[in-house]
Amino acid sequence: MNADQILMEIRETNLSYLMLAQSLIRTDREQALFRLGISEETASTIALLSPAQIMKIASSNTLLCRMRIDDDMVWNLLTNHGKSSNDSVTRLHANILMAGRHQEAA
Repeated sequence: MNADQILMEIRETNLSYLMLAQSLIRTDREQALFRLGISEETASTIALLSPAQIMKIASSNTLLCRMRIDDDMVWNLLTNHGKSSNDSVTRLHANILMAGRHQEAA
């Protein structure tokens, strides 16, 4: 993949992310804040974006979303599937840890 293809993928990802974010915010604001890991202020801004503004922002060559999982413990819980006797408990533990991080950020 060359640099032009990577930039095109970033722009497409940005557009998809903004459209998804706006839809989630308009449908269920509290869920959107949790699932997207964004603040109330950011949610308000995204909710009010016009289609033209979304297209303009999405055309940036900088990825707008980021990996929220920056904790080794969470990555280990998510990637050790099959090694645990109960995968659903492991995933639940990872979700609880990520939810706690969201509350700390808010």
